[in-house]
Amino acid sequence: MTSSIRTCLWFRDGRGHEAAEFYCSLIPGSRVEKTFSGDAGYGAFSVIDFTLGGVPYQILDAGPMFTLTEAVSISVATDDQAETDRLWVALTADGGEESHCGWLKDRYGVSWQVYPKRLTELTTTADKKVSDKAMAAMMKQMKIDIAAIEAAVKAAT
Repeated sequence: MTSSIRTCLWFRDGRGHEAAEFYCSLIPGSRVEKTFSGDAGYGAFSVIDFTLGGVPYQILDAGPMFTLTEAVSISVATDDQAETDRLWVALTADGGEESHCGWLKDRYGVSWQVYPKRLTELTTTADKKVSDKAMAAMMKQMKIDIAAIEAAVKAAT
């Protein structure tokens, strides 16, 4: 896939290619497309172009000038709870960190939102009672448990 627009993630520790390979192993329809390394006069750098599920990304692995923050995250709406659980376990392994409401930080410092598509259906429905109850249940969770959210909604209706 060739695209003129990519989200670029700045890595600072020389693990950019490793991260891209890891991400591509998790998401179907993903692959590392190309890499380029060099020295721009201020130090070595690498550029890794890859796609996750057909969406273009780039990692610029170029040293400590900038850090990743939660201000940018990769959002993955999964088909079901099993896929949510699989990604959650893989992304929080080996130094990753859980956060609230389906957010996590992986071992490389990249923030992710991982949640079943059903969550969006429940939280954006026109039925305010359902959406409010779903949102309240979600706010109490780390990894999204869609069955628990659906149970909370059912109890309120």
